Amino acid sequence: MTTATPAPSARTPEPGKPGKAGEPGKTAPTAPGPDSGPERSGPPGRPGALHRLTARPAARRLLVLALLALVAVPAATLAWGSGSWPDALTYDVRSPLDELDAWLVDNRESHWLFLYFLLHISNNAVLAVDGVLALLQGLGWTGVTAAATALAWFAGGADLGRRALRTAATALGAFAVIGLLDLWAPAMETLALMAVAVAAAALIGAVLGLAAGLSDRCERLLRPVFDTMQVMPAFAYLLPFVLLFGIGTPSALIATVIYAAPPMARLTSLGLRGADPAALEASASLGANAWQRLVTARLPLARRQMLLGLNQTIMMCLSMVVLASVIGAGGLGDEVFTALSRVDVGQALGPGIAIVLIAIWLDRTTAAAGARLDDASVPASRGRAWTVRAAAAALVAAASVAGSAALGRQWPEQWTVSISGPVNTVVDWITDNLGSGIPLIGGTATWSENFARWVLNPLRDGLQGAPWWLLLLAAAALALLAGTWRTAVTAVAALAAIGAMGLWPTSLNTLSQVLAALAVTLLPGVAIGVLAARVPWVDRAVRPVLDVMQTMPQFIYLIPVVALFNVGRTAAIIAAVVYALPAVIRITAQGVRETDPGALEAARSMGASTGQQLRHVQLPLARPALLLAVNQGVVLVLAIVVIGGLVGGGALGYDVVYALQKSELGIGLTAGTAIVCLGVLLDRVTQPATPRDRR
Repeated sequence: MTTATPAPSARTPEPGKPGKAGEPGKTAPTAPGPDSGPERSGPPGRPGALHRLTARPAARRLLVLALLALVAVPAATLAWGSGSWPDALTYDVRSPLDELDAWLVDNRESHWLFLYFLLHISNNAVLAVDGVLALLQGLGWTGVTAAATALAWFAGGADLGRRALRTAATALGAFAVIGLLDLWAPAMETLALMAVAVAAAALIGAVLGLAAGLSDRCERLLRPVFDTMQVMPAFAYLLPFVLLFGIGTPSALIATVIYAAPPMARLTSLGLRGADPAALEASASLGANAWQRLVTARLPLARRQMLLGLNQTIMMCLSMVVLASVIGAGGLGDEVFTALSRVDVGQALGPGIAIVLIAIWLDRTTAAAGARLDDASVPASRGRAWTVRAAAAALVAAASVAGSAALGRQWPEQWTVSISGPVNTVVDWITDNLGSGIPLIGGTATWSENFARWVLNPLRDGLQGAPWWLLLLAAAALALLAGTWRTAVTAVAALAAIGAMGLWPTSLNTLSQVLAALAVTLLPGVAIGVLAARVPWVDRAVRPVLDVMQTMPQFIYLIPVVALFNVGRTAAIIAAVVYALPAVIRITAQGVRETDPGALEAARSMGASTGQQLRHVQLPLARPALLLAVNQGVVLVLAIVVIGGLVGGGALGYDVVYALQKSELGIGLTAGTAIVCLGVLLDRVTQPATPRDRR
């Protein structure tokens, strides 16, 4: 499975070096310092308490922050008070944005920026998508199904082996079910937009990855850009392009390309920088120049990482194409969005299944292609490969012509089924029988109400009632513990920008949902990850479940939780938990599983029990992976909590949805900016800095 985990940030903490075997966690003794002696709090000859405290870099930074707070907090309190964010520090950014929106609307047909630049981009985007859609419609349903099946079979090896046949059967079954659900036409619209977006995102990502992989300067320039793009929820990408291109295909396509390009760029750079030095040295010794070494050594050695980047780009394109239905992308996402707007779970489930099937087909196809790179068998001859390609092309052409002549280009109406009625019947039964009144446990509606009453409301009220300077200090302290002064300044600036835009209470409402969802995610996620790392049958049991969960686009998680918990904040939080769990489980399991075997053997030799090995060896050594799991959980939870505005989550997500539907881009852009600031804040306080960042 190649979509195991979202691509880690380039700032992923470096694991600490384990001690010698038999001495896990041992550190060098500290020499007596100038603070030692009987006049200090410690015993003679040993460092005093103050010296030991300030010897830690994080403690020194916190001490400096406390001294600054002693001066700044009283002054700020006297000037602006200690309640919510002061009005004197709030600036009207919405009016200028509304004026900019009005100017763009008035000049979209006449200004040179549109006539000679943006209009060409818009027209080419529409032409490209319409061209691919016309090709799919021209092939007809039989031709498209045959082409998808042939592509999957070829990716699996183009033989009669189990992998090739299983991959081809997955593609055939996916498109057959899409037709049976009477969703062929919207599925082709989604695929057309997907095809253009993947091609553009992969090309741009590969070029940026080449630059970052071959140049340290480019890598330093692009790393903070990719870091910021990684923490931006998908919703935040839509608004700026709506402002420039309006509602429709161009905005959806460009937002999708920019959203999906970073994984390709990062993994291409990672593959190029991780190329075997011995192979590069051998290529150079044969007289190859830089270009020849790139083509004959670096790129072939990096192709596995590049294929993983392509896989993640494909899955992110599908996720964004579906979400972009809120700005007129059409296709299957529009079917889901329309149904969720009416709280019609039965109507939403059909296109949701179709989207998941497309995701599974694309994931299995790219995973099969990646697995072929690990094969030790001798590759097929060039002549046989061309014969297979020609046979597949002939099969697709024959299926297209014969199928269109006999059955038509659209999926036959008599071969469709409707699941909306039965599904809504089941949802009504769940609401009536499982929503409340179950002895002892209550029901889903009772859980939702109690979670909001006893967890969400107190957390929201506590954050909104806290002094504004206290929250800034807390952000600075957490960022200092995780990173450096630059990290702290970034976190404080992000939180202050939220207040300056006048979105302090609304953003704290969103923050309360993110914190609650993160807590609910980490508790089972870390526990299941540890079990999966230590118990083989648990790992085998959860792996296929995680595979399916990670192929589902963000939008789809809302459908089952609405069926069980109805609309509201709890539904958005449960969807966020389900979406973030796979990444947390997998990163935790990988970190625990890759613990230094020498340290574990030393612990066993000293008689440590299983629990002691876990608490004193595996979890401490897996600390970088656990911190990365927290960071990735925060980023993923924020993405879904914001999308939860579609199902009653309120707060910033509601502002974005309202702005997109009502063309109130002043509201939407400020809310989108606040979401980005919130993402940057949460990323900085949960992502530890590497030794290079601390220098």
